[in-house]
Amino acid sequence: MTEEPNLEYIKKLAGDDIAFENQFIEIIKTEFPDEVIDYNSAIENKQLLVAAEIVHKLKHKLNILSMEKSYEIALAYEDQLREDSMKLDKEFRTILDIISNYLTTI
Repeated sequence: MTEEPNLEYIKKLAGDDIAFENQFIEIIKTEFPDEVIDYNSAIENKQLLVAAEIVHKLKHKLNILSMEKSYEIALAYEDQLREDSMKLDKEFRTILDIISNYLTTI
């Protein structure tokens, strides 16, 4: 996967309001790691419906980070989890790793 997260959407949304932009970024940096922990726990405990809800939350962050292809994968994965399937787990975890690494750089 070559798609990389970026702040284009956040910058467009914030306009010239740097304080708003920074606040938005801090919210993502705070919420994202906790949601990843919750996702991992739900998968480990085979709570696929819970995992689907977490993926639902995470997919919006993918959209905010301008990751359209990853958003589509998360959308499909959310549906799969609701159908008791984890076919896209490895691909989704790769996306989560990419974002986790990115968030340490901003």
